Amino acid sequence: MYKISKQFSFSASHRLDMLGEGHPCARMHGHNYLITVHLKSEELNRFGFAKDYNELKPIKIFITETLDHRHLNDIIPAHPTSENIARFLYERFKPEIPEIYAVEVSETPKTSCIYEP
Repeated sequence: MYKISKQFSFSASHRLDMLGEGHPCARMHGHNYLITVHLKSEELNRFGFAKDYNELKPIKIFITETLDHRHLNDIIPAHPTSENIARFLYERFKPEIPEIYAVEVSETPKTSCIYEP
């Protein structure tokens, strides 16, 4: 099994207002998100790749046009936690990039979440 990954980044705001007024994350705040898309393949293609990284450009375009410098509460259909952002991106890209097996979202250098169904 070959496993590869590619990172993308964006900046955005969100509020986790379901946490209640006293919780700091209930206030609007932002993060510099780091997204890692994990892919796997049992075989290499004729060029020797599990997946050509250039074929992941649609993810970069989507992140830049849809998520970067946006308010995630307006975009993510569930509470915009790292967990829900990871699942949102996985479900958005799995149909067109079947090699994806997990999406990792990091809000800070010390925290991350991996969605892997």
